[in-house]
Amino acid sequence: MNGMTKGFGGILIAAGVLAAMMTGARADTTVTDIKGRSVSLSVPAKRIAIDDSRVLLALALIHPDPVSVLAAWPKDVKRIGPQTYDTIRQRFPAIEKLAQVSSSQDPFRMESVIEAAPDVMLVTSGRGPSETQIEQLQSLHIPVLYIDFADSHLAASMRLLGRLTDREARTEEFLAFRDAHLALIASRLGTDPQPVPVFFEPHAGISEECCLAPGKDDVNDLLRSVGGRSIASELLPGSSGHIAVEFIMQRDPKVYIATGGSYLERAGGLVLGAGYTPDRARESLARMAARRGISELGAVKSGRVHGLAQELLHSPLSVIATDALARWTRPDLFGDVDPAQTLAQINSRFLPFPLQGTYWIDLTGTP
Repeated sequence: MNGMTKGFGGILIAAGVLAAMMTGARADTTVTDIKGRSVSLSVPAKRIAIDDSRVLLALALIHPDPVSVLAAWPKDVKRIGPQTYDTIRQRFPAIEKLAQVSSSQDPFRMESVIEAAPDVMLVTSGRGPSETQIEQLQSLHIPVLYIDFADSHLAASMRLLGRLTDREARTEEFLAFRDAHLALIASRLGTDPQPVPVFFEPHAGISEECCLAPGKDDVNDLLRSVGGRSIASELLPGSSGHIAVEFIMQRDPKVYIATGGSYLERAGGLVLGAGYTPDRARESLARMAARRGISELGAVKSGRVHGLAQELLHSPLSVIATDALARWTRPDLFGDVDPAQTLAQINSRFLPFPLQGTYWIDLTGTP
């Protein structure tokens, strides 16, 4: 046995002993994750490992001190924005002392999870652990549960977090708030058979190649729920891909919606979110709309150009994105739907720290 193997074996033994010591005072229960896997563990979980910082935001919606229940996180600040991280760090400085595990966007690092010795590892969509690794973690009393903040799994994922942290009543309060917004939109939309064609460009300006667009995926489903549809859904067989400017011009969409964030600053793309003023966000959106071919679209000429923070998609805060998309896609039905009011209510009713910044923007100020 070489030195590396001996070291890894020592970690396994130490983690197993620590996990066994930490599970004695809590009640055993069985929970089911979004993949339908039934897993036994002790709740409430006091040391949770996460592979996506958006889980931290989800915990913040239902727990007064979300950092206190974490053992490790991936430190993927770009997913929530550096300004939001600074706000969290100032409110909960213990976050700086948390162990680091791999992000769902990176290869899974088994050793980092074992060293952190969490009660449970929450895995979002991404590479994640293999079945063999899941079995190894389970043998060390580190169960693995899958969650996902796509709209189709958001409620189940939030309820799982509520169950793990003994915050079920608070979770139901937030979900009722979210459901009321979605029900209003659904009732007004009814069975409208003519969805508005939308050019939806995620990560606008990330490269000179034009343009990324959603196909038949959850973003298109979200657009459908507010009376729109991605023009790329008729072309792309998968969830997303590149479409040519010529195709966009031929389809001449009624609305152009771009997404971005602070991570596009260096690329000269669309920037918005925490830390950005409306003027700064609007200036970057104007650059996106002025590109070759895009500037000729009817949506641009009529002023129906909008920007959305990418972090609001696949997020526990996606209800804010839904409100904005509804207002932009069908202003005749949803002109009074106000994402600013939704964010203000979330800040006052649920979050222990305020989200501040420009999370959506109109190019001309018209819906």
